[in-house]
Amino acid sequence: MSEEISKAQVARPGGDTIFGKIIRKEIPSKILYEDEQCIAFHDVAPQAPIHFLVVPRKPIAQLSKAEEEDAALLGHLMIVAKKCAEKAGLSKGYRLVVNEGPEGGQSVYHVHLHVLGGRQMGWPPG
Repeated sequence: MSEEISKAQVARPGGDTIFGKIIRKEIPSKILYEDEQCIAFHDVAPQAPIHFLVVPRKPIAQLSKAEEEDAALLGHLMIVAKKCAEKAGLSKGYRLVVNEGPEGGQSVYHVHLHVLGGRQMGWPPG
């Protein structure tokens, strides 16, 4: 079992997260993009040559907890992911991943998109 999956088995929603601290600039990160709705930054434990996260400023704990009113924000995250992927030179493709709950490998309870690229992705992914 990978370290990240082990973390996902004990992680629980609630309280502040590392992403909240990054958004507030309490923890340094290599920021690729930010606006009033989200922030994109390099993953500290990359799983591909290019691996960054797109995180909404609004702390939605899990995708399954998102409300109808979050639809535009969630769509915005995907557009930001696309723009950052283009800027990173991922013209041959990339993968977007959203982890949901313990079995989905979610170790931080603040919705985020993983953008992975720079190599051939395998299938099936899990």
